[in-house]
Amino acid sequence: MMADEKKILRLLRTARGQIDGILKMVEEDRYCIDISQQLMATEAILNRANKEILAAHLKHCVQQAATEEERGQKIDEFVTTLGRILK
Repeated sequence: MMADEKKILRLLRTARGQIDGILKMVEEDRYCIDISQQLMATEAILNRANKEILAAHLKHCVQQAATEEERGQKIDEFVTTLGRILK
């Protein structure tokens, strides 16, 4: 992985902390909208982490592919992944 590992780990640890908080909110029978807002905040952090990883993939893995065929395969993988994100 070519993305900034420290940044990715920080984002993922933050998301994990938010998920722990959400679990506690559910266990405490907290207000639905409050839980939903925390879920959306967690999704946003995970999306930021994914964006960082995919950007690094384009900048390093795709760009440094040895042959045109390998580059095409990596671009196809990226397009497939992007399609899953945009469902």
